[in-house]
Amino acid sequence: MLSPGTLRAHLLAARLAGPVATTRERSLCRYRMFVARDPRALIGLEPERDWLLGDLLQLMGRRCGVSADPNHASGQDVIDPDRTIAALDAFADRLATVAATGAPVLLGTGHPHRLLGFYAGLAAGLSAKGCTVLTPAQGRSVDITTRFGVRTYNLDYVRGVALVREPGARGAGSEPGAHTHSPLPLRMVLAAAMDGDGPLPALVVGDHGWVCGAGQLGIEAIGLADSDDPAPFVGEAEGRLSVVVPLDDTVRSDYYRPLTRYVLNRACLSQ
Repeated sequence: MLSPGTLRAHLLAARLAGPVATTRERSLCRYRMFVARDPRALIGLEPERDWLLGDLLQLMGRRCGVSADPNHASGQDVIDPDRTIAALDAFADRLATVAATGAPVLLGTGHPHRLLGFYAGLAAGLSAKGCTVLTPAQGRSVDITTRFGVRTYNLDYVRGVALVREPGARGAGSEPGAHTHSPLPLRMVLAAAMDGDGPLPALVVGDHGWVCGAGQLGIEAIGLADSDDPAPFVGEAEGRLSVVVPLDDTVRSDYYRPLTRYVLNRACLSQ
């Protein structure tokens, strides 16, 4: 079993935590967008309170370990690896509880090119323990507003993990899926489930709009988030998300494999 000490060393070496690639400038920009309730930063969450920038910085400092000083305006963000490990422990404990009941789960990612393998490993472990890994609305199309305008994507599932693709993108040599922060794919999936395409999930596991959208609708959600995405951490602070793990979500996909092993072992889902 991967020890917390070995995991901590990996987090720092892979820059999943410690000094990360996310810039302070980008994080502050996203925090200001969130405070202004810009949908691009809310990613499906409607905050219960009005967040001031100072309050949000304090929260992100407590949850991630980034600087809470508003005068710290440049450089790289720093994520506390001990906070990452503590959140991974809580994340694994929630998976273990759900696995013990055999409840249906939904996994989805807006970062398939980086995080697909992490979630696919969890899907396999949950399925082996008797949980139904849901796949509603496969192949349906959804229109998402991007910086290039409104674009149409198709919902797909890869190894039990929901993601969106550009039409015609599936095939040899294509990207595993498109990057999106939108909650619309999650809402489409839940609407399909309510229309009879499978049960509603007892737990949603993922990132971005997948977890924020689920938490906003009252479905338990756990996931990963970078230091420049405050919405999941606000959702956790306000009680809509159960666990949010702070880490860099854009490093090489193979750097997340030790995290998969750690979570599966702690949740007793390893095969």
